[in-house]
Amino acid sequence: MLAACLAFAAVAAVVTVTPGLDTMLVVRTTVTAGRRTGYLAAAGVASGCLTWAVASAAGLTALLAASRLAFDVLRVAGACYLFWLGAQALWRARRAPDERAAEPEAPVSGLAAFRTGFGTNLLNPKIGVFYMSLLPQFVPHGAPVFRTSMAFAGIHTAEGLLWFGFVVGAAGAARRALARPAVKRRLQQLTGLAFIGFGLRLVTDR
Repeated sequence: MLAACLAFAAVAAVVTVTPGLDTMLVVRTTVTAGRRTGYLAAAGVASGCLTWAVASAAGLTALLAASRLAFDVLRVAGACYLFWLGAQALWRARRAPDERAAEPEAPVSGLAAFRTGFGTNLLNPKIGVFYMSLLPQFVPHGAPVFRTSMAFAGIHTAEGLLWFGFVVGAAGAARRALARPAVKRRLQQLTGLAFIGFGLRLVTDR
């Protein structure tokens, strides 16, 4: 069992630190709203992943693999959510730096940051399919499937929180430089385009 946990932890660590939507979301939230809000966004991401892991361990995500309609409905909903987040970021970046400095934007609440992190993962069916296909490969023969899968989910969640803790710390340390109006505007534009790009990839990738 220990060998299986270590093998899974190694694979999950590679997946966790690979740059993607979640990392960009946490960086942007930290820069625009501070470390505390960045941590809450990271907690939302981890909660979304954990929800999918629990569903996978319980066999619920098998429905997504068996039903193309269910998968497509969730996939399109997730893409629309990413489009909306991307459009929001681009709308915030529409003004020139001097205009943004004269009219500060409303701060992002911790609850909103958590909800965004949770929603971007919960509405992505590929995460559920990922868990469903990955977890069983590491369950030792004869081991209780649900209990072992939940142990793996706990490992992945812990790794994610550690990684995002590092990301929030690094982004928080560089916040003064990154939060300058011109830099912040570029970050919002980059994030908005990334959200829309991820949404397009989600809705078109079969």
